[in-house]
Amino acid sequence: MATDTLTSTDPQPAAGPDPRRWWSLAVIAIAQLMIVLDASVVIVALPSAQHALHISVANRQWVLSAYTLAFGSLLLLGGRIADHVGRRRMFVIGLIGFGAASALGGLAQDQAMLFGARAVQGAFAAMMAPASLSLLTVTFTETRERAQAFGVYGAVAGGGAAIGLVLGGMLTQFASWRWTLLINVPIAIAAAFAAVHYIRESKAEVRQSYDLPGAATSTVGLFLLVYGFTIASTHGWGAPLTLALLIGAVLALAAFVVIELRVRNPLLPLRVVLERNRGGSFLASLLVGCALLGTFLFLTYFLQRTLGYSALRTGFAFLPFSGGIILGAGIASQLLPRVGPRLPMVVGLTLATAGLLWFTQLGVHSSYLGGVLGPEIIVSFGMGMTFVPMSSTALIGVHEKDAGVASALVNATQQVGGALGTALLNTVAATATASYLASHAHSLVATSLGAVHGYTTAFSLSAALMLLAAIVVAVFVRASREELESEHIEFAGVGGLDTAATAG
Repeated sequence: MATDTLTSTDPQPAAGPDPRRWWSLAVIAIAQLMIVLDASVVIVALPSAQHALHISVANRQWVLSAYTLAFGSLLLLGGRIADHVGRRRMFVIGLIGFGAASALGGLAQDQAMLFGARAVQGAFAAMMAPASLSLLTVTFTETRERAQAFGVYGAVAGGGAAIGLVLGGMLTQFASWRWTLLINVPIAIAAAFAAVHYIRESKAEVRQSYDLPGAATSTVGLFLLVYGFTIASTHGWGAPLTLALLIGAVLALAAFVVIELRVRNPLLPLRVVLERNRGGSFLASLLVGCALLGTFLFLTYFLQRTLGYSALRTGFAFLPFSGGIILGAGIASQLLPRVGPRLPMVVGLTLATAGLLWFTQLGVHSSYLGGVLGPEIIVSFGMGMTFVPMSSTALIGVHEKDAGVASALVNATQQVGGALGTALLNTVAATATASYLASHAHSLVATSLGAVHGYTTAFSLSAALMLLAAIVVAVFVRASREELESEHIEFAGVGGLDTAATAG
């Protein structure tokens, strides 16, 4: 197992608590907020960006998928590189790269430029996120202080999505959709400058080889899968190009599995996912990611295009979602040590399924209070009930050397699931809308009805994915509360990967 060292060119001794550790926490929290914000801030701005850059309905999902796909697929590799090259170094490089990619996206002149910038953002976020968790772990060595530091980090991760939705609405309405990306530039520069001055370097003493073939095959496989889902909306599921992309995805992902079985230092040790409790938790997390991000996407279009909401009003319309997650997470935290993880997860996922089914009843004459607010609260409360035990179950019985990978997989599966789900659901919605319009006379009313039909069809698939996640948990997750209580894993020096599951 790799061990950690702290190195610094500063005059203070390396031994003992870092006197500037709270400044370090502030810098890391700002960077984490920027990462979480960027996953949601563009959602409210997406209709404006789509109109400005003439992005097609089939391709609009790439604004979200390019970021989440790059982030999720490179997260494990980013953590390994940060451990060996230096966590502060990769943290600073990630900040600078993230800011540069944000500037490129904000100045985008066409959809290809915007999609590419978003992918680069996700890649640099995959450097920052695991490095920031490792830096917190090695900086705060006292138990009480570490709990406080991770509490701040978790609060930022959990609340950032809601802030991003409101901020995205404000920037889009009062400035431009471009500022949802450009605002990252000064923040990233300031955070990088502060990181050099306030954060001490740390790295793993024992170097291991990078699993570059594993990283390449997994990333290529996931990209081909997302692209195949996207192409299906315009070419059809049986088209030669669609089939070629999907077959290529299967072959690349199969090659990834073979590589992970044979390589000495795998990117993803398969023993981590083959244990039934952890495997069930990871699969459920992937399905939740598939269902959830598309929900935000289609609700955004329903609120702005059907109900006529402004970008700012749309952002505020999503605020109850954060409240429901906070309430559900609080209840799950109380239930978890009493009843174990399966019951809260099954209840939470079932509630989320019910809320998504309620969304399928939306129509062109639905109101926010009558058609959106109720299911929004139910889905968010169910997600809050789910995320806490899901994160805990991901570490049950894991070996200490695999703890970083196991905890990071919760985040990675949600990000990858979000990319896959958004592509699939957008294709389903676009196809349903096109089919509706083909069978009805073209008019403004028919266009509006067709769009809502596409949204509700996508919500039906989201509900099915969420129900499947509930079934997976019910079948595979069997851990007792005693097993949870017996788990106590120290994260210092075990890979430095992301231990926080982002909620929304």
